[in-house]
Amino acid sequence: MTETSELNAVELATELTIAWLGNPNTRTSSEEVPAFLGKMHETVSALLGSGASTEQPAEQPTEYVPAVTARKSLASKDHIISMIDGKPYKTLRRHLASNGLTPAEYRDRYGLKPDYPMVAENYSEHRRAMAKKIGLGRKPGQRGGAEAAEVSAPAARRRKISASEA
Repeated sequence: MTETSELNAVELATELTIAWLGNPNTRTSSEEVPAFLGKMHETVSALLGSGASTEQPAEQPTEYVPAVTARKSLASKDHIISMIDGKPYKTLRRHLASNGLTPAEYRDRYGLKPDYPMVAENYSEHRRAMAKKIGLGRKPGQRGGAEAAEVSAPAARRRKISASEA
């Protein structure tokens, strides 16, 4: 390492240590500061030494072994078994997010088809029925099929009565 890069590493390590100590959430004793500064200098020197070229070594794709097979993960209609940890979930979205994955990345990682579900079948049906019950998915003023039949029958009787009176 040259003289200027060594000086640069010392300055960077010092500035980083000062910034770290300036954080009000940092609680440390005065005996720990020199050790931290030394570790920071070592890290910065290593980064400057290896980071001189902007090329990063090509990472080997990590081979992920699923906890269960795709068939077994969908065996139950009540839950989906995660291929990450082998635990059952009604929906995988939050579980995947806590592991830093999107559904597309999860499917790619384990070689699943694009239509692989992220929600258990019974849970999906339950949510669908609940949404229909409260009226989601209809246009304003539009009534459901059963409600429309109940309303239209009395209206038709009224029309018949008024037509016979005339």
